[in-house]
Amino acid sequence: MTTSRRRRGLTEEAADAAVDQACRMLRLPTIRALSSDLAGRAAAEQMSYRGFLAELLLAECDDRARRRSERRIRAAQFPREKSLRAFDFEANPNIDPALIHTLAKCDWVKKGQPLCLIGDSGTGKSHLLIALGNEAAMAGYRVKYTLATKLANELVEAADDMVLSKTIARYGRVDLLCIDELGYMQLDRRGAELLFQVLTEREEKASVAIASNESFAGWTKTFTDPRLCAAVVDRLTFGGAIIETGTDSYRLAHTQRTAPTPSAG
Repeated sequence: MTTSRRRRGLTEEAADAAVDQACRMLRLPTIRALSSDLAGRAAAEQMSYRGFLAELLLAECDDRARRRSERRIRAAQFPREKSLRAFDFEANPNIDPALIHTLAKCDWVKKGQPLCLIGDSGTGKSHLLIALGNEAAMAGYRVKYTLATKLANELVEAADDMVLSKTIARYGRVDLLCIDELGYMQLDRRGAELLFQVLTEREEKASVAIASNESFAGWTKTFTDPRLCAAVVDRLTFGGAIIETGTDSYRLAHTQRTAPTPSAG
């Protein structure tokens, strides 16, 4: 008796067991999980064999794409979950929704262009930085998020441990490097120079997105060497987008709106 004839005679239970075993061997967890339900639906809807097969394969492909996106988002190490869908554009008229949604298409990441989000605390710049980083990760790009001071300290430690080149190369491999709180604290000269090396490594090759609560003129507080400061600004603005989120804190306004009114007495 041939193999094909033996398989035509399988009972439903034996067929389910065979599908389960095959899916384990071929590493098809979604097909394994959905095959029974989809088979029942296919029979009820009189779906063709090809239609049923297409449904199974598309479900596996969609689930794999979702899991890859989740892995890239975890690898980015965002400090919290932020999305463009949750961003309140009405609360900050300084931000153009059309521009943000254009940036969400990630063409700038593909081209290796920079992005600068400049504004006071509470104006939404970190939210946008993380949300756009999420969009890039979901689009298939490798993303890394870090604080400016944390990155500078990591580079100084890497230099002390004689692994600076390896560390700079690791940051050079990601498609989008998101640096938050640039300009928030002063960097020592060594840390500032090493951060500049990372930016130079990525220049016109891979994107850097930064969020800063200081205007470019105020970056001399972070990069105390004027020439170094000018070079950093040049690398982070050439050919890129600059979005000014303003000075009115959304968080403060939201707190004031929602705070309970004190009772008289």
